[in-house]
Amino acid sequence: MVRVEHSLSEAFKVTEAWESFLQTKYGENTSSKSTEAFRVYTEDEETTVTKFYRENHEKQTLAHVLAQKLKYGTLDKAQMGVWEALEFLNGLVDESDPDTALPQMVHALQSAEAARRDGRPRWMILVALIHDLGKYLFFMGEPQWTVVGDTFPVGCQYSDKIVYRAFLNNNPDHCHPVYSSKYGIYSPNCGLDKVHLSYGHDEYLYQVCKPYLPKEALYCIRYHSFYSCHTEGEYSWLLNEFDLQMMPHLKIFNQYDLYSKAEQPPDEKALRPFYEELIKEYFPPSIDW
Repeated sequence: MVRVEHSLSEAFKVTEAWESFLQTKYGENTSSKSTEAFRVYTEDEETTVTKFYRENHEKQTLAHVLAQKLKYGTLDKAQMGVWEALEFLNGLVDESDPDTALPQMVHALQSAEAARRDGRPRWMILVALIHDLGKYLFFMGEPQWTVVGDTFPVGCQYSDKIVYRAFLNNNPDHCHPVYSSKYGIYSPNCGLDKVHLSYGHDEYLYQVCKPYLPKEALYCIRYHSFYSCHTEGEYSWLLNEFDLQMMPHLKIFNQYDLYSKAEQPPDEKALRPFYEELIKEYFPPSIDW
């Protein structure tokens, strides 16, 4: 793998910008549910979420991630339109999510309507609608542990801020002499584009949408589940200047992904014409999956 070296001055600029980013507020919770009530993970009982993360953390190795990228990066598994893919989500409830037990189609429309209500750019409203479409992996036979859940870097030391961090002690990479070191296979400030995150719907949908969407939209899709970074402030040493430019968009988008789960299910039939028109602005009738 190629290592990219950066000067001390470049690293300092990124660090300074990251500190500023962490101190700036991007969006807020406007739902009726308190902010503290979201993303609550219990560790003293065995729940569906706990079981999910136990398996996810034990199996998301660097070797697995590379194999999945090779398998699905060819985008030769299906051809269909975006709304057709959205309809698949009616058949999936995310086992990793402690905040909703509703089908993913409901979550997609909740997120999009929240962004639309706030007058966000049309690309962000679209991203709010489609950001979880990569979960189509589940309908191609992939188990949920490699489809959903928070993502985290593989090939380097795990952050203590990763959800259910202790479960990663059972990952084969945990004791690897290189993969367990701070920098692992990466170089400081190499940029997230050169980092392998645990494989799931984020990376898959990013590859599907790459020919069609602007860079800000693609960034939100690719890293929206990387909570230990964009919310907890970890892994700053991996980021480059491009990441810092994109992070504010990701933080704004995150409020629509997370806090909209407290809202009432929207009327899919009534909203469909608006969103089909929005999809047409960016996508052809059928795309590769």
